[in-house]
Amino acid sequence: MQAQYTSQHFQELIQSIMEVVNIGKELREDQSGINMSYNFIGDYVSFDPSRLLKANDELTHRVSIEEYVKAITIHELGHAMDRDALLASLTRTFEIFDLKESHTFDEFYTDKTLMSVLIEEHEMNIVFEETAWENAEKLNRLYQLVEEESFHLIKEHSLSTYRKLYQEDLEHFQKLQSVPSLQPA
Repeated sequence: MQAQYTSQHFQELIQSIMEVVNIGKELREDQSGINMSYNFIGDYVSFDPSRLLKANDELTHRVSIEEYVKAITIHELGHAMDRDALLASLTRTFEIFDLKESHTFDEFYTDKTLMSVLIEEHEMNIVFEETAWENAEKLNRLYQLVEEESFHLIKEHSLSTYRKLYQEDLEHFQKLQSVPSLQPA
């Protein structure tokens, strides 16, 4: 990691954004491989300094690391603004988690009912991501933290990951549905 982009630098930048938008959350550093995340159960934001740098480098257009961190921070705070909806989904989220723990990957991708659960999970995640970005957009309009073009590039890049995985699984699910089920005689 370049010397100027230390963990402390990111922590100070993220905390300064939280102060500007008046949404204070506990901030934790981790090495999860996830650039930044909002934990709605614990009500905190975590960040991985190394992943922030790598994720910014993955953008197709050049955006400064500061702009990137600002956009991702207000996105995660957008999740915090939607915490009640996230908490309301907890029961279903645990049900899906339990199903995933009790079935193999192959079972999910060959069983229409199990595959429909994956589609449902994708759709839930996309709604939460889109809502968080809508909230982030409101914060950005109000506080002018990230240049608009950069904000939209980061937003679209972030959402494209969720949409791509969903589309791949949806296409597989549609193929599964088109195969007639074998009925016992």
